Amino acid sequence: MIPPFAPEVLWLWGGLAGYLLSAVTALRIRSGAAPRQAERRVLAALWLAVVLLAVAVAQRWLRVGYGPFLTLFEILLSNVFSLGLFYAVAYWRVPAVRPGAVVVLPVLIVLGAWNVTVSPVQSDLPSTFDNPWLWVHVGTGKVFLGACLTAAGLAVVLLMHGAAGSETSRRSDLVAWRFMALAFVFQTLLIVAGAAWARDAWGRFWGWDPLETWSFITWLMAAAALHARVTWKLPPAMGWWSILAVLVLAILTFLGVPFLSHAAHKGIL
Repeated sequence: MIPPFAPEVLWLWGGLAGYLLSAVTALRIRSGAAPRQAERRVLAALWLAVVLLAVAVAQRWLRVGYGPFLTLFEILLSNVFSLGLFYAVAYWRVPAVRPGAVVVLPVLIVLGAWNVTVSPVQSDLPSTFDNPWLWVHVGTGKVFLGACLTAAGLAVVLLMHGAAGSETSRRSDLVAWRFMALAFVFQTLLIVAGAAWARDAWGRFWGWDPLETWSFITWLMAAAALHARVTWKLPPAMGWWSILAVLVLAILTFLGVPFLSHAAHKGIL
């Protein structure tokens, strides 16, 4: 269980409550129990959650003296915050992504629930982490995961709806693939920045450690999905499944692999 001496956990619980409130409202809109105007309440609760989680990240950072990218608790906390921030901006600025809230918000709740079960133990910061390329690497990774989650949220809704020929579905499909393309761009930058960091930190650009390998596999999966979308004209449902597969692979790669190996990469996202 979480020890009582980690004050950032209280803010984490507050953020999780905000996500829950936002998700319940989004589900009510989706089911017809609440009017479309209630989307403002979804966004308000989402922003509230993001602000509370920003406080949690800041408090953790100040308390331990380094950024939230080393231990599993810190990596989950930073991602629960950054994914929510990305989706809040997307929900606000791109109304076409809003139907995906019924998928994205439960994912954030699951990640947050996982976060509160992890001990907030701190660790010593390796000297290799004192590098400006690390910040580029981590930052591009956050955008990649946020865009990927946004695209996957729409893809799941489209799979559930099943009306591939309607105008609304075509619009949602286009927006989902645009976010998938954005994710691919930032994953490419993630890998390039990671290689530059590796060159400074360990004297080589690439070493095929487990996280590098699975990150490259995820990149190949995203590239293949986008290529198939443009070149082979996949059936819509197959394309939506491929978007979802990229997200699942990305989560397994960036929130699983670093903690199943003892590679130098351990704990960077």
